[in-house]
This record gives sequence, C-alpha cells and structure tokens, in this order.
Amino acid sequence: MSDQPSERATARMRKFVEKYTAKSGTFTHPDPEVTESVVLGLAANVDEVKAPLCPCRFYPDKAEEAKHRTWKCACDDMQIYKYCHCLLFVNEEGLPITEYLPEEHEGREMYGLVRDPLPDKGRPLRDKWEEREKERKERPS
Repeated sequence: MSDQPSERATARMRKFVEKYTAKSGTFTHPDPEVTESVVLGLAANVDEVKAPLCPCRFYPDKAEEAKHRTWKCACDDMQIYKYCHCLLFVNEEGLPITEYLPEEHEGREMYGLVRDPLPDKGRPLRDKWEEREKERKERPS
C-alpha cells in the first residue's frame, strides 16, 4: 500500500480546490506546501472512506464521519462562516476569514478579525448559522 493517495483522488481534489476558490472568493494558501499537504490529505480520505473529510481534524471513526456532511470539504464552517480550519481556503495573505465567526470562536481568538475581501461570494449556507450556534451551545463542554 502506498503512502501517497491515488493520482485519481489527488487530481479530483486539485480540480475541486481550483473551482471552489473561484466560487467562494477565496485563495489557496500562499505557501504551496500548505496547499499540497491539505490536498493530499483530502485525497487520502477520498481513497480511504470515499469522502473528502477535512484532514486537519481527528476522527475517532472516519467511516462513520463520512456519513455526515459536517466535515466534508468544503465543510459546514466554510459554507456557513467562510472559515477554513485547514488553511486551504484563505485570503490573499494566507489568513482564514474570521469576519463571520462568533466572537468566542477559536478562529477569532487565534487570528483576530480577518475581513472577507469578497463578501458577495461564498457562504451558501449562511442562513444556517443560527442553527449551528444553537447546536454548539447545547453541546456539553
């Protein structure tokens, strides 16, 4: 078994990233190694569980997680808040957009307020933020 994901999954993820940056008004990370690492992680997850799970997260059971939409790229946080945990979809400087995150969100705490340079693009699930916040507050700490 190879340490690298298949060429097919890697090509699929590269094409997805290219299209999604244009669609969402974001950029890939200015350090090509960051982008490549995330793309390869997504591709490896496609090979393993047939879903592009965000590679920056730990999953106790990837197969179970793949049944849900939450962490499939582009994840719910990206589609609701335009925030990418993996630093794949960022602004031109390589910072994740934090403008739409709740103030107490870890992304806001780490990066501060990072404005969205293209607010007319992306966030197709923006109307779901209230539902997401309710779920987040109901979770046990």
